[in-house]
Amino acid sequence: MRKKTNHGNQRSLGFTLIELIIVMAILGLLATVGLASFRSSQIKGRDAQRKNDLGQLQRGLEAYYNDKGQYPADLPGAGSPWQDEEVEDGTLYMKEIPSDPTTFSYEYESDGTSYKIFAFLENQKDKDIQDCIKALSKDCDASDYCNYGVSSANLRVCD
Repeated sequence: MRKKTNHGNQRSLGFTLIELIIVMAILGLLATVGLASFRSSQIKGRDAQRKNDLGQLQRGLEAYYNDKGQYPADLPGAGSPWQDEEVEDGTLYMKEIPSDPTTFSYEYESDGTSYKIFAFLENQKDKDIQDCIKALSKDCDASDYCNYGVSSANLRVCD
């Protein structure tokens, strides 16, 4: 029997270690970019929810003002219904007081003739962040103070 020799024609039956390392590096890079984009989208979504919540509270407060001629001193706790309890089957202003989508909180203050509501937006590049609110030192249970707010039409939020 003769041995067959294959001079110079070696067949590759798999991937080299270098090829595998390059593929793993590319997959790691793509995963990192994807996760960063996903996290950014989640933050922007929570901030949009906060803005929407404050808008709903504004509409409820204006309905209350139309009925009572003043704004309430306090709002019910988050998750509770907001209803006129002075009369039986009174006006339902909100089915449920909204709560922040994370661990932060909304801050409400009123003197009866005007109101302000504050929140903390996570996206520090959001165009609606109001730097003057930080100076008011409103605590939204964040590592930083509240940075977004809305107010009644007769008052600016930073006044």
